[in-house]
Amino acid sequence: AHFAKLGTNSKVIAVHVLDDKDMLNADSQEDESVGQQRLAQIHGWPAELWIQTSYNTRGGKHYDANGDESSDQSKALRGNYAGIGYTWDDENFIFMAPKPYASWTKTVSTASWDSPITYPSVTTYTAADSSTQQWAIYWDEAAYQANNSKGWEAKKVGASDVFEWNGSAWIAQ
Repeated sequence: AHFAKLGTNSKVIAVHVLDDKDMLNADSQEDESVGQQRLAQIHGWPAELWIQTSYNTRGGKHYDANGDESSDQSKALRGNYAGIGYTWDDENFIFMAPKPYASWTKTVSTASWDSPITYPSVTTYTAADSSTQQWAIYWDEAAYQANNSKGWEAKKVGASDVFEWNGSAWIAQ
C-alpha cells in the first residue's frame, strides 16, 4: 500500500510504501486507519496526515498492471496517485497535481486541471517530404491573458515559426 505524507496546506511532502499486512484490522481486512496508525508509529508523524493513494489511479480512473484502463473502476482511489508537490483536496477526496497555469480550472471528476480553451483537435501536419509529423503543442499563458481567444500554440519539428490555434486550424503568427 502507498501513503502520502501531508505537510503544510495539505501538500504532499513524501510518499511511503507500507506492507499490506501492516494494514490488516482485527477481521484481517485492509483498513486505511490501521495503516495510518502504523505509519504514525514508524515515523512519528500524526496518523491523520497519512492518506492512502493508489499507484494505479490517474485522472480519476484505475489502470491495470499493463497500463490499460481497468474493467473495475471501483478500484480507482482518490483521483491520482499522489506525488511530491501534489495537494490533498479534503473536500473532494482527491490528490491534485500542481496547478499548471492561473487560467486553468479544476475538474473534480477527472482530478485534473483543464485549460479554458479546448485542446487542439489537429495534432499532426504533413511535412515537406510528405510524412506525417506531430505538432509540438504547448500552452502560452501570456497569450491567453492578453487575449482570451488565444492560448494554444505549436511549432513544426526543426522550425522556429510559431502557429496559433484558432479553434479549428493552426494559423502562422
